[in-house]
Amino acid sequence: MDIQTAKREIMLAAAALRDAGLMFRGHHANLSARLSTDTMLMTRGGNVANLDEDSFAVIRTDGTVLEGEVMPAQAEIIQMHAAVYRAKESVGGIIHTHAPHATVFALAHEPIPVVYEPLMRFGMTEPAPVIAWAPRGSDASVNGIVEAVGAKPGIAAVLLANHGVLAFGKSPAETAQLLATLDEAAELILNARLIGGEKPLPREAFAQIEERKREFETTKA
Repeated sequence: MDIQTAKREIMLAAAALRDAGLMFRGHHANLSARLSTDTMLMTRGGNVANLDEDSFAVIRTDGTVLEGEVMPAQAEIIQMHAAVYRAKESVGGIIHTHAPHATVFALAHEPIPVVYEPLMRFGMTEPAPVIAWAPRGSDASVNGIVEAVGAKPGIAAVLLANHGVLAFGKSPAETAQLLATLDEAAELILNARLIGGEKPLPREAFAQIEERKREFETTKA
């Protein structure tokens, strides 16, 4: 992805998250897009409700800042994004927020189960796991994220204990949609637990959904 396309996608994703209330009240989040195998474009930090052309830095996935400046408080976030790009070649966009309903699960140290069918449309077939608390950006925190990401291909988001959520997808736009769906799922699960609890999907659900998607893609072609 070229820099201008990446900037445009991140700005649109941030605006969508802001309008949906997924940055919570402070509008603090960090978003990135893969530019190449070993470079990424990342927001510089702080409030991302109204990003502009100067709100970004180009960073290598080893953590080296190539262009732009990164706010001191944002520097500790770099490795959280970079490590996921290094671990998973298919990832093209990463978003970290304190999305309100998903963060409830992070505070409770409880994974978000895949019981809401729309999550499967994003290839999410495993619960969003909880990464044990450690200072953000620390080796312990980053290693926990990498271990979870590498454990199962069906994981598309992780919960950072007592902190927030980290989601990753093929692009910033897709990741924003995934994050919105994950937070929606968290809200619905919390409500379902008031009337007896969520119920699991059939074990064959994902295979059936993938088959239906292929059928419609074939028909469209």
